[in-house]
Amino acid sequence: MEDPNDVAIRKLTRKNRRLESLLKKYKQNYHLQHALIQLSEQASTVAELTLLYPAIHSILEQHLPSKSFYVVLQNQFTQTLELSYFVDEKDGISVPLHESHHFDQGVTGYVFKTKKVLYLSKDEMQLMIDDNKFKALGSPAEHWVGVPIFRDKNIIGVMVSQSYQPQQAYNEHQIELLEVMSLYLATAIERVKKRELLESEVKIRTRALMQSNDALNKEIEQRKRALERQQILFKISELATQFSDIDDVYKQVHKIIRSITFANNLYIALHDTGSNWLSFPYCVDEVTEYRPRPFAKGYSELVITTERSQLIDTNRADILIDGGVVKRPPDYDDLETATSWLGAPLKTAKGVIGLIACQAYNHEYEYNHEDVELISFVSNQIASVLQTHLANQALKASNQELEHRVAEKTKALRQTNLHLQMQIEERKKIEQQLYHDAHHDPLTSLPNRSLFLTQLEKTLQKYQRYPEHNFAVLFIDLDKFKVINDELGHQAGDQFLIWVSSAFSECIREHDLLARLAGDEFVILLDHLTDKQQAEDVAKRLIRVMQQPFCMKGVCMQSGASIGITYSNKEYKNTDEIIRDADAAMYYAKNAGRGRYEFYHPLLTASSGSATKAEEQHHLTALPTHFRSTEIVDFGNHATQIVTLEAFGEHPVLGSTSFDVLKKFAAAKDEQLDIELGLLEKALKIAQSYNQDVLLACSTIVLESSAFVTLKHMLSQNNTQLCLMFDENEVRYASSVQLENLKELPQLGVNIGLNDFAKERCDLAFLSSIDFKYVLLSSVFSKRVLQQNSYDIQLQGILAITHLKSIQVIAKGPAILNFRSLLEKHGLQLFFGKQQNLKSARQSSNCVNEQETLTF
Repeated sequence: MEDPNDVAIRKLTRKNRRLESLLKKYKQNYHLQHALIQLSEQASTVAELTLLYPAIHSILEQHLPSKSFYVVLQNQFTQTLELSYFVDEKDGISVPLHESHHFDQGVTGYVFKTKKVLYLSKDEMQLMIDDNKFKALGSPAEHWVGVPIFRDKNIIGVMVSQSYQPQQAYNEHQIELLEVMSLYLATAIERVKKRELLESEVKIRTRALMQSNDALNKEIEQRKRALERQQILFKISELATQFSDIDDVYKQVHKIIRSITFANNLYIALHDTGSNWLSFPYCVDEVTEYRPRPFAKGYSELVITTERSQLIDTNRADILIDGGVVKRPPDYDDLETATSWLGAPLKTAKGVIGLIACQAYNHEYEYNHEDVELISFVSNQIASVLQTHLANQALKASNQELEHRVAEKTKALRQTNLHLQMQIEERKKIEQQLYHDAHHDPLTSLPNRSLFLTQLEKTLQKYQRYPEHNFAVLFIDLDKFKVINDELGHQAGDQFLIWVSSAFSECIREHDLLARLAGDEFVILLDHLTDKQQAEDVAKRLIRVMQQPFCMKGVCMQSGASIGITYSNKEYKNTDEIIRDADAAMYYAKNAGRGRYEFYHPLLTASSGSATKAEEQHHLTALPTHFRSTEIVDFGNHATQIVTLEAFGEHPVLGSTSFDVLKKFAAAKDEQLDIELGLLEKALKIAQSYNQDVLLACSTIVLESSAFVTLKHMLSQNNTQLCLMFDENEVRYASSVQLENLKELPQLGVNIGLNDFAKERCDLAFLSSIDFKYVLLSSVFSKRVLQQNSYDIQLQGILAITHLKSIQVIAKGPAILNFRSLLEKHGLQLFFGKQQNLKSARQSSNCVNEQETLTF
């Protein structure tokens, strides 16, 4: 029988192994978590990429068997792999930064191309090299692991760790650690990548020195010096703004160089390529005194010619002299020879402008390659500063010389030109007066016809080049002017015209042009318009101001203004056409009742001289008709529930034109009523093909007693969803009978709506007193809602009332997505844009005859 103690020991042994396994996993997870926390802290605090890489390396050293570590990133411009960080126990900096193609050919480039983690032993790597997977570069490592670095699923580089000891292999946990670290590395690299150049080289050098514990103190000192030198470079770059005098800049440069290396003897030389001379604007030297001299074969010329920094000791000096590269002048004193000389070119975008040189005598100091590197970096910064100051100094000197020459020339010419200038000024005044008299009305001092036509011609030419720069011309004829002349006398008439010109000037903008053509005819040119409403607003102001009585000699008389408006049109080729159409619109306004304005329409001048008015009206009633439909856009629901119908007539002169425009020129009311009822009858048939609400603009003339019976009969015979839209302006001036009939339509089950609401004023009484189903806002109001807060407040009042009465509000404006989106932000859901063709299955509707073409 088995001994119980042995059984207990085996159980304890198994438990111990399990605990050891769990403890090992716990340690691994703890190490991984600890490393990620450290990386996160470094990424949040480190401001430079050159400080981030050592921090990452330091974290990895705690968990990896080797200190050899480097990072290669892809240059986004050249698409080549470039070394960003490198510390190796064996090779040191074996791959220069500019030879990026080495990485493309080696195992690092292989990882970048495959985008996969790769772990190779020395033998495995040799097999892949023999298989031409990649080339052998650098000293072979016993163990090599490369991890791709990704940013947004795109590979941007490779992170590598390698070991030169056979026993220093990488386990799965260590490879996993490298993978996780690479995931977080891309973000940190992107944040600080732009500031890595100088600090990267310093840190690579510093890391290369960490081969033994004895060099640790030296490494810390080296890093400290690098940081100090970086601060010095910043100080040099600040010289461009802190000092305005070039001599102060030279002194500060010397002070900075002295703080980083031996610079008891320093001079700055500038090369003038035009004269081929060297000048020495700054020089502090214990032995030699430098003066300007021709370009020869000295140390300074060698630096400028080669465009490279030069380090010359006594041995190299002998070699250069023996080879003829450097040539001593005949009177040269050997006692003045420096035992160590260092010069760096001052390079700018325009080339080498000179050099900065330090030298030591009697072996007081020996410059080394570290000094060469430092001075080279510093000289680039100094060159930029000096170029800026020299350019400013040259510009200042040039300006001073120019000012002096101008002052002398001005003084010399002042006396001789004084008399001539007086004559010229007198002649200018005469010419200006003549020009003013020739182009201005002598009574009102307003521009006359000549000046107005000249400016109109320029405006028309500008419009033809830039069609978005709209303009309008307002032709104004004063009402009852002859009565004022007859009643009060011609002197009063002149005073009245002066008063009118002043009043009209207050109604327009500064850059608009008001002119007097002749007698009581005035004209205004409005430029930089965006829509016709702006011209309409000016016309309203002119009419309001003319409603004020004119009083003189105790007698007050009422005048007025009839205004015709033409708006910019691509059909206009000359100014005569514009004046002609504005005049026609003015006479139409005068014949229509005076004290009003009218826009020009082609029908005003389209009829021939032989056609009678009756023939024109008969022709209007016989026009072939078709309808265009436009769906209302619903922001909240993409399924369209509403459509509008608009009637068009095929006019022989105007072509396809809206019947709303053509009806305006129908003189007899019964003829207009016949047109309205005819259009309504056709629209009712078309509306039967829709399963949506159909909106149709309708005139209040159908609400009169004689027509309302016919209207009700037509609506009762057609079971459709047609909604009659009445214009707000017509409803406002409707008779009591028309208003009662309008209120009766909803009781009969007929949908009604308010069209072009809030164009001039926002009257909420309409919305609360009549049961409308739809309210179509005017395009003017919709535009002003987006421009002025006061109109948005009015809109909120409209939406509040319509919400209580379940009225749907529709905005109107240009079919621009941004315009509709802005209106949606103000609480509107429905939108009616410009006419556009809409594809629909209803195209095949059989309710449309030959003269009722429904265009979708």
